[in-house]
Amino acid sequence: MNGKSDSMTMNRRSFLAASAAAMAASAAGKVFAADDTLTFWDMVWGTGATYTAAAKELAGKYTPTSGALGVRYQSIPWANWYQTFTSAAASGTTPAVSSGAAFLPFYFLEQGVAVAADNLIGKLDKDGKNDFLPGLLPAMKADGGYAGVPWSMDLRVIWYRKSLLEKAGVEPPTDWDSYIKAGEALKKIGHIGLGLAAGSTTTDAQHTVSALMINNGGGFFAPDGSLNCVSDRNIETLDFINELVRKGIIDPYAASYTSDNLASDWKSGRVAMGFGQTGLDKTLPQEIKSDAVVAHPVKARHGDLGTVYYINSLWMFTTTPSQESSEAFLAWYLDNMHVYWTSGVAIDVPVKKSIADLPIIQSNPNLVLSINEWQPVGKTIGAQAPHAFAALNAVDGGAASAAFVQQIIQGKTKSKDILETLEASLRKVVQ
Repeated sequence: MNGKSDSMTMNRRSFLAASAAAMAASAAGKVFAADDTLTFWDMVWGTGATYTAAAKELAGKYTPTSGALGVRYQSIPWANWYQTFTSAAASGTTPAVSSGAAFLPFYFLEQGVAVAADNLIGKLDKDGKNDFLPGLLPAMKADGGYAGVPWSMDLRVIWYRKSLLEKAGVEPPTDWDSYIKAGEALKKIGHIGLGLAAGSTTTDAQHTVSALMINNGGGFFAPDGSLNCVSDRNIETLDFINELVRKGIIDPYAASYTSDNLASDWKSGRVAMGFGQTGLDKTLPQEIKSDAVVAHPVKARHGDLGTVYYINSLWMFTTTPSQESSEAFLAWYLDNMHVYWTSGVAIDVPVKKSIADLPIIQSNPNLVLSINEWQPVGKTIGAQAPHAFAALNAVDGGAASAAFVQQIIQGKTKSKDILETLEASLRKVVQ
């Protein structure tokens, strides 16, 4: 397996739980080894080290019911994550359950090394715990069943610095035309109207372009799942972005910007408006946090609303020592993961209504607006396809997508030509 990971050694309680589970399973006719336990791989989400500490603590509190196995938590870094997972799958050393990149579970389900979550979802239905926000669970459905279950969502919304728009004498945009008007006014007073980073080390600009394509009723795919990059709606979207480039509303330095460059410009106020995660305000200095506001969704050329989201999911591998135990743990985990939001270590949107309704969420107007207005109009980068699929791993952050946004921001190539180049490149990895 490539990449390092911090693993939690099995404590005495986990050992006793596993031993009890082994004895109970033996009595039921299924024998577990004395040291059998479920391995849970979890990426470094949210606030980084503080999230990982909270996740490790939460997993350590899991007490399995009689006949089920305990859990061993293992933190997996994002560096070389794709190689980490694919190497483990090739060698048969995948964990029992895992979190990970948005489209990985679809890949593993198609490869036959993951287990569909249909039975788990049936249990959630039976227990009255299936309260996922609109559209999220259907987005996990693939030809082979549900690839996994959502646990959080990376939703992209438009943020603006309230004081800077007031200084420029403009209202928050409501459609693309008023976005251009606001961007021009901000440019006159030295601020950027669509902040993004398109350097080789970040996918930020790819997220923004995807959000705008979906906003205009477009996307990389047609409703039948075939590639459809060169559509009228997508051409309109790129023409809109090109206008932002020509008018200096997008920073010419954005082509080489890193995520750190962009974060610095949000903090300094050089960037006054743009797409970002719902936790963007948490990255700002305390004195300006209240100046960062989430805008209402803007209407595109034909009145459409929309944005992009990435569903962070949990899924199960065939390498589990007990499928029943994997399902029992994930059902418990979904029921207890609210602590990530109550403790402030999660920066993404919660996916369950029971968490979205918590006072700590409802007291944050930016999050409430994001959940109520942006989430319902969001789609994955698979839009307009009927569901996600394995090949989206190659689209999400792949070389073709990186070259695509570079061409857009450089503003030297016609929109249709850019989209034709993208489709030709994607066809090699998608179809």
